[in-house]
This record gives sequence, C-alpha cells and structure tokens, in this order.
Amino acid sequence: MTPPALHPLVEFLPAPLEQALGQLRQSVRDLGAVLVAYSGGVDSALVAAISAEQLGAGAEAVTGVSPALAPHLLREARSQAAWMGIRHREVTTRELEDPAYSSNPTDRCYACKRELHGLLASLTGGVSQVLDGVNRDDLTDHRPGIQAARERGVRSPLAEHGIDKAAVRQISRALGFPWWDKPAQPCLASRFPYGEPVTASRLQRVAAAEDWLRQRGVRQLRVRCQGATARVEVPAEQLDDLFSWLPRQELVEAFRSLGFAAVSLDLEGLISGRLNREASLKPAAPGPLASPGLRRPDPVVP
Repeated sequence: MTPPALHPLVEFLPAPLEQALGQLRQSVRDLGAVLVAYSGGVDSALVAAISAEQLGAGAEAVTGVSPALAPHLLREARSQAAWMGIRHREVTTRELEDPAYSSNPTDRCYACKRELHGLLASLTGGVSQVLDGVNRDDLTDHRPGIQAARERGVRSPLAEHGIDKAAVRQISRALGFPWWDKPAQPCLASRFPYGEPVTASRLQRVAAAEDWLRQRGVRQLRVRCQGATARVEVPAEQLDDLFSWLPRQELVEAFRSLGFAAVSLDLEGLISGRLNREASLKPAAPGPLASPGLRRPDPVVP
C-alpha cells in the first residue's frame, strides 16, 4: 500500500517539480529502510522529511558531530528532526585526528566524508540504505566528499532525480517546511585557506565569532580566518549600512577578546565557494613594491 503524503503541498508547484517530488517519494519508498546523513541543511532535511513520510520507523537521520559543526546548526538539526518526526541520532566523528583532514589539503572533504560514511556504514546493520543530501548543482562543484560517499555505496536521491538547489528550496517551501530559505552553512573548516591547519580551538574561535554576529541580527555571514586575522563576509547589499546598526568598535573588541589579532570586512561581500576560487588563483610575480620580504605572514593561532 502506498503511504499517504504526510506533507501535502501548501503552495503550487510547477508540473516538472511536482513530478520530481513524486519520483523522489517513490524511489525512497522502494528502498524500504534508510539512514540519512543529515546535517540540518535544506538538502538533507528534504531527504530526511520524505524518508520519514514514506518509511516511518524505517527512516533514521544521523548527524555527525565534531568541532567543525557550528553549535547553532546542531540545535537547528535537532529541532527540525523533531518537527519532521524522524528518529534522530548523533554520532561523534573524529576527522580532526586524521592528518588528511587536519592539514587542510584541497581534498579535505574527502577525509571528512570518509570518516562519516565509515561510521554510518557500521550503523546500517546491512539493512538500511544510506542517503545523503547531494543535489544536482553539487555535481558540478569541487566536492571531494562525493567520491568518499560513492565508495561507501551512498545514494543521492536529489541528484538522481535532477533536483538542484533552487528546486530543493521551492519544493521545501511548497511542502510548508519552515526552513526552506535557510542560508547555506558549509562546515566551519571551510573558513580556513587550504594549507592552514584545522584544529578544534581554531574552529571553536570561528564558531564563537560567527555566533556573536548572529546574535546581533546578521543572518548570512562567514568569518574567514587566515593566520590570526578574521575577515567578515556579509551579503554585498548589507555592506553600506552594516555599521549603522552594528557598533564597529564593539565588533573589533569582541573579536580581539576571542583571540584574533585583527579583523577586517570583505568589501566584495559574501561569496559562497570562495575558498575554491582563492585556491585556483596563482600568485603573481612580485613587482617593485611587492617583494616577498615586505610583509611577514600572520601567525597561525592554534
């Protein structure tokens, strides 16, 4: 018997998206039992919600917890899982103990997902299929973690049905999910340039800085960390009036108290995937005013 759609549409969906949603529901239902790699982001939340709807007790969401997961995202993942009515488990991941992760190479995400999916594989009991929230757009980006997931037999139902990020948000809104417009929040390790070490203390410092800004009404942001310097990114449209309501000196003092030596504001604004863009830039040959000895690099704060 086909289970009822527990999340009926509350808004109109174009026919192609309604068809994709129907296919998503059917493909999840056909699996019988699933374990969803669930971060609390809109992508994995959609997969988790459909899994709970179609499989009931046969669906479980599992969140990997480490210093790279911002505390507020873990709280949101918990509350969303309760809202969806899906069983939710938290497992401790230890990717920071792996030099292939902590040394922060360009394929750092491979080591992270290898750790996570190794743990999830041990939880399936050979019965449940592991699903993730990879969408169609992710397949065109630099995502080494996808390879680690594939090696473990993880399936990506959103990508399989051609559902991209915009469609994820549109479907989530049509289903009445309160988090449909939740900003993308990559793990905290993405705040460090490739090659700079990732440590628990550095991750916690960035998390505290971002939380300070979030508590003051900044919803979309990144605090990039290079050496001992923090660089704040907010959407470009907020740059002009940011300090009209956020005291600049208060921000500086707060960040200094967290251990940053300096703090700056990125004038280009928030750019998703900036880390990969910066990694692709080749250093220019030094000119007459830019010899390597003119400025010592910032120390890396542990």
